Amino acid sequence: MSGFILHAFEHGMHEAAEIARRLGTRVAPIHVHKFPDDESLVTVSQADASACIYCPLDRPNARLVELILAADALRRNGARRLVLVAPYLCYMRQDVAFHEGEAVGQQAVGRLLGSLFDRIVTVDPHLHRVKEISSVFPGIEAESLSAAPAIVAFVKAKALPHDMLVAGPDGESIQWVEQIGAALGCESIVGSKRRLGDRNVEIEFPLHVLDGRAVLLVDDIVSSGGTMTEAIRGLKRAGAGAVRVAVTHALFDSVVEKNMREAGAEEIWSSDGIPHPTNAIPLADLLADALRREAGVAS
Repeated sequence: MSGFILHAFEHGMHEAAEIARRLGTRVAPIHVHKFPDDESLVTVSQADASACIYCPLDRPNARLVELILAADALRRNGARRLVLVAPYLCYMRQDVAFHEGEAVGQQAVGRLLGSLFDRIVTVDPHLHRVKEISSVFPGIEAESLSAAPAIVAFVKAKALPHDMLVAGPDGESIQWVEQIGAALGCESIVGSKRRLGDRNVEIEFPLHVLDGRAVLLVDDIVSSGGTMTEAIRGLKRAGAGAVRVAVTHALFDSVVEKNMREAGAEEIWSSDGIPHPTNAIPLADLLADALRREAGVAS
């Protein structure tokens, strides 16, 4: 067994254990005690010179504080190199101040995490104007992994119809959609948005290519669910057959899930980078491969 230890909070313990199993190592729990005023006391086991923390950063505000404390505890216990595996990385969507006086969350959180860790590994961060994760974390090692191979492997195992289409909700998803479509040997399409008002959007798909065909609708993140729900409706209006949804990061609640199903989604699958009732696509192989060098395990 490797001397490399993967440290994990309770909210990511199951997924961390799957990664550790592939690396032939073990998971050490990070213990969190809550005081009555909601402050946290964080305790770790003794760390090796190189230590790794697994921490999904959905619902991030309390988790960021506990991550700061865990990093401090590991450094105090001998860690000279710290690696963060955050399959979902928070505050990446806010990359510019849209109004006077606003904070830029991406830059603030980037500076914070970059000061704590020597390497950061994440999956499909929701970047817009900043295209490279290295720009968020200058001066340290930073990697953005794509969940596309995990989605492709999962879908292939499902033996879905050979003439299935892979669709994206809008033009922003085109490169990702084409990558998944090519790997599956499927035709790919994206929707076109038409704004009907300040808050209403209609998404349309080409009628001539659907004609009852099954569709895999993919996106990197679903939160409020408005775009994805409208995309499902647009596919059904255009004549799609069974519509199945695959997303990397499921940030949506049960109401949004219900809306997507009522719009016509037959199945909804998400990766396990954020614990969620729709989890079906494991990221353990992807993340374990990224950590083999840290763990001293041959590829």
